[in-house]
Amino acid sequence: MHTPTPLQLVKDLMSTTVHTVIPDTPLAKAVQLLSEHHISGLPVVNNNGKLIGELTEKDLMVRESGIDVGPYLLLLDRLIYLNNPISWDKQVHKVLGSTVKELMSRNIHTCDQALPLSKAAKLLNERSTQRLIVIDDDDMPIGTITQGDVVRALAQELG
Repeated sequence: MHTPTPLQLVKDLMSTTVHTVIPDTPLAKAVQLLSEHHISGLPVVNNNGKLIGELTEKDLMVRESGIDVGPYLLLLDRLIYLNNPISWDKQVHKVLGSTVKELMSRNIHTCDQALPLSKAAKLLNERSTQRLIVIDDDDMPIGTITQGDVVRALAQELG
């Protein structure tokens, strides 16, 4: 017979060791942090420690894979690109970037530490992300919860 476990919250399972970078951090340093700590993303904070972005392995893959020129037409010996020139400019900066601010995403996946684990799992799934950055009331990162954390909790509950 399965005994129900008490409602688990993000704060019960989150990692409280948070490695952060600032926008001016060189990419080489950020990549070194990701590699040394076996993590797939870093919260980006301002000088006051407030969360302003995130640098992920996916952002770094864009840099390594190069620029996607997208659809274009050849008309009178001229190339006419059909993509928005603003997004083209952003993509060029991402590929050529040398600091965190040039690659970081401002589309940050966050949650509160009091969120039930089941809702965190739903957010992870809906947002197709590997991690949620746990923030306090002042938008300061205080932890992370990952897909792996959720799976381990489920295994413990079922085992």
